[in-house]
Amino acid sequence: MSRMLQSIAGTSCLLVSLCLLAASFTGCDKTRADAPQKKVIVIGFDGADPDLLNQYMKEGRLPNFSRFAQTGDYMPLGTSVPPQSPVAWSNFITGMNPGGHGIYDFIHRDPELMTPISSTSKTEGSSNTLKIGKWLIPLSSGHVKNLRQGEAFWTMLEDRGISTTVIKVPANFPPIESDGKTLSGMGTPDLLGSFGTFSFYTDDPPANRDDISGGTIYPVTLVNNSFESNLVGPKNALLEGEPDATIPFKVYRDAENATARIDVQGKQILLQEKEWSDWLQVNFDLLPAGLTGVSGICRFYLKEVRPKVKLYVTPINIDPSAPALPVSTPEDYVEDLHKCCGNFYTQGMPEDTKALSWGVFDHDDFHSQSKNVLEERLRMFNHVYDNYEDGLLFFYFSSTDLNAHMFYNMIDPEHPGYKPELAAKYHDVIASVYEGVDAVVGRVLDTIDDETTVMVMSDHGFAPFRRAVHLNTWLLQEGYVSLLDETKQEESDYFLNVDWGKSQVYGLGFNGLYVNLLGREKYGIVKYSEKGKLIDEIADKLLDLRDPKNGEKIVDRVYRASEIYSGVNLRGAPDLVIGYKRGYRASDKTVLGSFPREWIADNMDSWSGDHCMAAELVPGIILSNKKIVAENPKLYDLAPTILSEFGVGKNADMVGESIF
Repeated sequence: MSRMLQSIAGTSCLLVSLCLLAASFTGCDKTRADAPQKKVIVIGFDGADPDLLNQYMKEGRLPNFSRFAQTGDYMPLGTSVPPQSPVAWSNFITGMNPGGHGIYDFIHRDPELMTPISSTSKTEGSSNTLKIGKWLIPLSSGHVKNLRQGEAFWTMLEDRGISTTVIKVPANFPPIESDGKTLSGMGTPDLLGSFGTFSFYTDDPPANRDDISGGTIYPVTLVNNSFESNLVGPKNALLEGEPDATIPFKVYRDAENATARIDVQGKQILLQEKEWSDWLQVNFDLLPAGLTGVSGICRFYLKEVRPKVKLYVTPINIDPSAPALPVSTPEDYVEDLHKCCGNFYTQGMPEDTKALSWGVFDHDDFHSQSKNVLEERLRMFNHVYDNYEDGLLFFYFSSTDLNAHMFYNMIDPEHPGYKPELAAKYHDVIASVYEGVDAVVGRVLDTIDDETTVMVMSDHGFAPFRRAVHLNTWLLQEGYVSLLDETKQEESDYFLNVDWGKSQVYGLGFNGLYVNLLGREKYGIVKYSEKGKLIDEIADKLLDLRDPKNGEKIVDRVYRASEIYSGVNLRGAPDLVIGYKRGYRASDKTVLGSFPREWIADNMDSWSGDHCMAAELVPGIILSNKKIVAENPKLYDLAPTILSEFGVGKNADMVGESIF
């Protein structure tokens, strides 16, 4: 999204108490309709796992989930293949499998360039510019395109005059055209056009600072207990060379009192160590004299003042009071939310997992930030629910997913990253998040009438992630891939060292394996008549694969795309989808086409739990106040279920059926 600013210029720019949930925003509330009307409420808790839910209910920690399970119906919910969030939520949105909606992974590949690309959205800049000196003025606007195919079920409701409110559902950026109220979720970028790039200012930069992904380390030098630096914003596509737009700021350290003052754009922020600032609006000028600019929001976190200075700044989020990119329908709905709820993360994945993975955060830092996220989301839920009158309400929470990713090794003594002293401190973090969202379930159950249908669901479950499989290295060792220079095996990413003229297959994304097919891939060599035998051979080898560390099976099952997918968008599908056993997952190196020396390694990252395994091993959850008659409900069944509740039939592309 490096040319995002052309689009901007062309459009002119864990635990929260029940009392917080019950608090009302009376200045913004509407009066509920007096006459009862049909209501369907769906609450999505990303990654809520049936095993963890059952455990916490049994321990008495989730009274409202327990009440719902006892008075309604509760079952595991079959997830998508593969069980990745953009895939799973696209199943939910469309009632189709990936063969219909076309989303197969977080990462897709461009077979013409043989490079990884984002699966969910694409940004295209202005095709017509005028050069005046060093300035490049766009004469036509760019745009961001949502790559998900198929009709969203809520637009089918709107076509029949049924009101809809859909908050933060993943895989809906930019938000599709809708007559209802929607706010985009996972997939929404920060102001830089990335999925989240933090900034970290320190006079003690780590040696590996150039290798850190998901953030930038800015070394600083203190002079008289102060330093100056810049907030780095989006690329300025109005200037030749697209330099970064920046905002200068200055920090004054008071080491004796463990505080610091930050001066930025005429505002002063005073922070103590381990303290977060409120959201700060910052304005990046793109043309001189403030003729054109773009605003964002960020929060400062003073991690340390002494002996070293360590200042973290969140990714620059799209400003909800003046959004530079479309994040809601109608476009001003996000501004209405801002008026009533204040600033909030517009970034699709707000919890900064990268900061923890790279050691910029410790677990205390991440935990404090994730609590901020949950508090914001609960405040927004409270406001949206208080203003909900009839029709469909869908509301999404990310905290159950991202905290499980980062704290799973605290509840898994078999994890290679398990440390008893840390586990003793953080063992209850995941449970506390479930307790926090349990209050949401209670709020809904306490306020609905007998005619309202309520569903609480998740897109997938969770499992430990103990061992990382470098799939491309295994394919290399098995002779299915060749390199141009074997001495540089570990030096090249993005398949740049692959000899495509001698390579039959390659792994890309978290679960996909592709044949280097003649006539499909740019440098394809495998004939279509040879494809079936080749993937059968590889599938058999994967199913027989054993971990040299413990002798355990690594792969639970291998899915052939031709057997599990249906629809009009099969061309982009992987040829094989690998369903790993619990405890195993493709490595981050595999996702983007790298070749480490060893084909399997311990996962020592803080990202210690995951769900990119065999779908049958990580089901989600479904709770409902109506009897579920489907024996094995699936995620793609929920769209036709919701439609049916309003008396609307599913469309011909939907593969799911009503679960009631």
